[in-house]
Amino acid sequence: MKRILFILFTICQFSLIAQTTISGKVTDSKNNPINGANVYLDGTYDGTSTNDQGEFSFSTSEKGKQTLIISFISFETYIKTAEVTSLKNLKIKLRDDVNSLDAVVINAGTFEAGEKAKVTVLKPLDVVTTASALGDFVGALQTLPGTTTVAEDGRLFVRGGEAEETQIFIDGVRVFTPFTPSTNNIPSRGRYSPFLFKGISFSTGGYSAEYGQALSSVLLLNTIDKPVQEKTDLSFMTVGLGVGNTQIWNKNSFSINTSYINLAPYLEAFPDRNSWNKPFQTLNGEMVFRHEFKDESLLKLYGAYSYTDFDVVQEDINYEDGFRFAMQNRNLYFNASYKNKFGNNWKYETGISFTNDNSDLKIFDDKINSNQNSAHIKFKLKKRFSDRFKLNFGSEYFISDFNESYTPLNANKFDYGFNNNIFASFLETDIYFSKNLAAKVGVRAENTSLLDEFTLSPRASISYKSGKNSQFSFAYGQFYQNPKSDYLKFNTDFKSENTSHLIANYQTTKPGQIFRIEAYYKDYKDLVKFDDNLPTFNSTFNNNGSGYAKGVDVFWRQNGKIKNTDYWVSYSFLDTKRDYRNYTTSATPNFAAKHNISLVSKHWIEKWKSQVGFSYSFASGRNYTNPNEPGFLNSKTKNYNSVSLNWAYLIDQQKILYFSVNNALGTKNVFGYNYKNTPDMNGNFDRQAIVPSTDSFFFVGFFWTLSDDKKSNQLDNL
Repeated sequence: MKRILFILFTICQFSLIAQTTISGKVTDSKNNPINGANVYLDGTYDGTSTNDQGEFSFSTSEKGKQTLIISFISFETYIKTAEVTSLKNLKIKLRDDVNSLDAVVINAGTFEAGEKAKVTVLKPLDVVTTASALGDFVGALQTLPGTTTVAEDGRLFVRGGEAEETQIFIDGVRVFTPFTPSTNNIPSRGRYSPFLFKGISFSTGGYSAEYGQALSSVLLLNTIDKPVQEKTDLSFMTVGLGVGNTQIWNKNSFSINTSYINLAPYLEAFPDRNSWNKPFQTLNGEMVFRHEFKDESLLKLYGAYSYTDFDVVQEDINYEDGFRFAMQNRNLYFNASYKNKFGNNWKYETGISFTNDNSDLKIFDDKINSNQNSAHIKFKLKKRFSDRFKLNFGSEYFISDFNESYTPLNANKFDYGFNNNIFASFLETDIYFSKNLAAKVGVRAENTSLLDEFTLSPRASISYKSGKNSQFSFAYGQFYQNPKSDYLKFNTDFKSENTSHLIANYQTTKPGQIFRIEAYYKDYKDLVKFDDNLPTFNSTFNNNGSGYAKGVDVFWRQNGKIKNTDYWVSYSFLDTKRDYRNYTTSATPNFAAKHNISLVSKHWIEKWKSQVGFSYSFASGRNYTNPNEPGFLNSKTKNYNSVSLNWAYLIDQQKILYFSVNNALGTKNVFGYNYKNTPDMNGNFDRQAIVPSTDSFFFVGFFWTLSDDKKSNQLDNL
């Protein structure tokens, strides 16, 4: 018996001698102990957790080189491979995980929307459920701060910039003519359906070096990669009808949306101030084909066609019989994009777009035909060298071929136009110093053949997370843009117009709410000037124009704090002046309003199975020139006010009845004045107010989704 006890004692002694103790202390970057971190040897069951002092200790019988792993949520995993006997009294600092949900976001000047956005201030579905938007993504974006209400135009005017200073991209490649054409005081609309897009990124300034040829802002639209269900959507409206269909098979999917709008029946019921020889009609069609390869690479083909036709005579104080304007426009847009991975964490994306835009205009009896062919070819590479350093670089090529002919009544035809090619390269890095501090630094180089000019544009942005839910961001950038086609078709002796942006941003977010405030300053140089009322063959052009824009944008959104209610408020203050075009002095442009306010609210009423919506827009008066008073742009219009309402009734899970009215109160808004070309006997110029063609716009629609999934997403749409 004694011998057995001796043997057991000896075995225990050898067992204890074979054990190695692993120990240490785990802290964060500020030397605060981390309690509950998981500590273990890779490939074994040996391990433990840290105590409230951040300390750990455990024994192992493993020998030789071993891998120690320490992990804790919101921190990067620590890995150390060494001789097991050396893993004692370790002092380990875990680094913040920069990919965690609470990490800093580089966001100065940018509003994100989509399933991958860490902070979403506007959802894609807001486009179709905002009362004043009428299904147009531009209309929804105009409820965000930084935009100016120019209701008679309909395009995006951002932070003191003209509409042409905003560029739109689909899946990373350029859209050259994104808006349906229109005429005076009838707003344009975006050509593309919001239902095909999964996300929107709207940069009101300081945008990435990847994008150029935009002085004010960039709007990025990303189409859906993988639709979740097959379905057919039907819509019947007071102004037309639409149909959409999505099919999915194997690794492929195909979506199509078409719509036809004709205002003739609507104008019969609600006549406006115009005399229509041919009421406005438009036919639109879009398709997206997607193919996912075995290596998970993705090919997307996007195509869109639109046709617009109208002939209208508008009241004009200088023409007894009115001002006649007729247009037929045909627009074709094609976009192909492909993305894949290769090597060690390298990703590449390539894309190409082509646009053909053809317009036949008739102004009184004069005829103008314009034809533009444009293309964009792009290739970029991305690599994540670590969680803290990412690299993005690439090159792109823009091609523009613009031709126009002008045929006056009983006169010879004039032909003119231009060809322009732009080659650009960009390089940009994302650097995460910690989960609280990150920077984006880049540079863009462009060479323009038509202007024989090379430009270099530095861009930089830095963000600091100041608290659990708040952060500060700062951005600087230099931006160049070729003069617009209205100038280049008559003269090519130009430099690029340019501006610099300075931005300071503060943002705080909590579940269901977001608040952000942003201040900015823009300095414009080399703006185009000319010496006629409008640019013509005989105009004298130069690049001596300049200007500035500065202001503050505020945004607040809250969802769910008030039961079943989602609302947001935005306010923009804008101080801007320019000396450009045919201006005689530096002045605030007639499209710029000093104060802009938007209020949007949506409330779900369960008992009525309905969502009711409300939108209010306010813009302070805009400048115009009164020839009866001394000075240039010397007067202001009255303030702009518009209240819009909508109501959506869920008939069942697949059918919605929708009703909306813009400017429900019928407010008499004035956008400026036309003055008589010649004075009366007393030397005064008579005037005519520029007002909307109709005080209010009513819209009724019925939307029906046909799907095998009886729990269709129509309820989610509300």
